[in-house]
Amino acid sequence: MARIAIVTDSTACIPQELLTKYDIKVAPQILLWKGETLLDGIDITPDEFYTRLRTTDVMPTTSQATVRAFHEIFTPLVAEGTPILAIVLSAKLSGTLLSAEQAKGEFPGAKIELVDSETTAMALGFQVLAAARADAEGKSFDEVVALARRAKEHTGVMFVVDTLEFLHRGGRIGGAARLLGTALNMKPLLEIRDGRVETVERIRTKAKAFARLLDLIDERVGGRQPVRLAALHAQAAEDARWLLDQAGQRCHPIESLMTPVSPVVGNHAGPGTVGLIFCTEL
Repeated sequence: MARIAIVTDSTACIPQELLTKYDIKVAPQILLWKGETLLDGIDITPDEFYTRLRTTDVMPTTSQATVRAFHEIFTPLVAEGTPILAIVLSAKLSGTLLSAEQAKGEFPGAKIELVDSETTAMALGFQVLAAARADAEGKSFDEVVALARRAKEHTGVMFVVDTLEFLHRGGRIGGAARLLGTALNMKPLLEIRDGRVETVERIRTKAKAFARLLDLIDERVGGRQPVRLAALHAQAAEDARWLLDQAGQRCHPIESLMTPVSPVVGNHAGPGTVGLIFCTEL
């Protein structure tokens, strides 16, 4: 049984079997659609989201995980005296960390630590899993928190989008904004850098973008071991499987995961997005 409660948010996209194995608590992000408030991954799955997106005449918007969601997670844990470590998506992409901070403030004296992952998707997920595995190995709370704070230096995510429209509309485009208006027929190669979406390169075709993505992931991993890999996709499973297989042949990971992005992430990245995430030395 976990001695430390590990908490994250639904953009981490951690497979359910790993959430269950390590008893990781998840605060859901929110999708707002035609007057409905949908909890990310609970009220709507990725498949349901994209099916509905194809026929909708009103595009959804998103909202951060609420203070109430974190409060409901923290309350029984604090009552039990369980130390809490919450690792959430980048504060430059969402106000989720602020929600967690406000919830923490409602439990003065409780042992709660909050960490900004400075990323999202399984780059966040691998940081969360590293902390959960350290807890399972018997590390102290301070050791697990220290690991969580440095884990961001060992993870990265790079991805190719079909269009910048969705990132632009959601205000998550960061430094990639300079490509707007110039990216017709381009496949922008992007990454999360210092907590924001930034441009890596503009590439003319998807095949060339995937080839460059594989080269750059290989470069970033740089032979460091152990390495863990994940492919992310927004209704592009075939491309994601191919990329994960190719990256695996180069990097020889001890763990490989296929992760459809959550509806909230997919709403910002857009259908057809595919990418690779690496985690080294954790």
